[in-house]
Amino acid sequence: MKILITPTSLCRDRDNPALEPLRAAGHELRFAETGRPLTAAELVGALPGVDGVIAGLDEYSAAVFDHASELKVIARYGVGVDNVDRDAAVAAGVVVTRTPGANAVAVAEMTIGLAFAAARGIPRLDAGVRAGQWPRGEGIELTGRSYGVVGFGAIGRLVADRARGLGMRVAAYDPLLPDAVFEAAGVDRADLDDLLSMSDVVSVHVPLLPETHHLLDARRLALLRAGAIVINTARGGLLDEAAALSALEAGRLHAVAIDVYDTEPPTASVLVGHPRVVSTPHSAGHTREAIARMAQGAVADVLTVLRGERSPNAVTP
Repeated sequence: MKILITPTSLCRDRDNPALEPLRAAGHELRFAETGRPLTAAELVGALPGVDGVIAGLDEYSAAVFDHASELKVIARYGVGVDNVDRDAAVAAGVVVTRTPGANAVAVAEMTIGLAFAAARGIPRLDAGVRAGQWPRGEGIELTGRSYGVVGFGAIGRLVADRARGLGMRVAAYDPLLPDAVFEAAGVDRADLDDLLSMSDVVSVHVPLLPETHHLLDARRLALLRAGAIVINTARGGLLDEAAALSALEAGRLHAVAIDVYDTEPPTASVLVGHPRVVSTPHSAGHTREAIARMAQGAVADVLTVLRGERSPNAVTP
């Protein structure tokens, strides 16, 4: 059977040991050549004759499934499935899986790293020294401040644990979880607006859905404490970038740190290049350890589904 592999990290490392079980099972591996996620039009041309995909952030619209008659499984290399039309996948008989928890530590550590980078202006200081300058920093300390975690799944809980370790007061918002989860983590539970009003730093860790699009809009950004930091390592559409820029320009925010954007690469982002914005290229989940776990999990899911078995990581019926 033919397996298409699209994540850029795996396409750069085609001999990754995690892919060996596919080869050992006799499957033919095909690799994307774009160096970026595939568009729906590109997938239409790439999927005929393909039985399974280890998928990055490619765009699986309904039209894609009309040109993928052999396709049986899309194994997401990561946790987000907002780029996959799951209704169309179900109608086409395609199983969609993901690798929950595989990159949770990586994303949580990056989130905290971005908090420090934004608080202290580390990228600006580094750029100044590289340019032969000797800039002065005007950063803020995180210890003793309040941290708001929006979305209290695996990543949100790890972020909360690390923020508490820094001596920060932590509260979290997640309407889908019982009180016991927050109590066990030692954090306060709060409604979203209340959470924002008490936060000096806030990070979002929720999926991008119609109801979460621009979850952090102008009204909610205005609720944050003066001089707050906003961090997004989840999905670009969660943060209203234009509203965040206005808050920065008005002096209401100390900084914004973003790893994800409305469009990627973010050629049209109004935030990239601002002196108080820290920008990274959707790389929060990319550590050696996380890449290995995601690849192993996605490969296992492909093999499971192609054997006609049910994957515990399936997000479709």
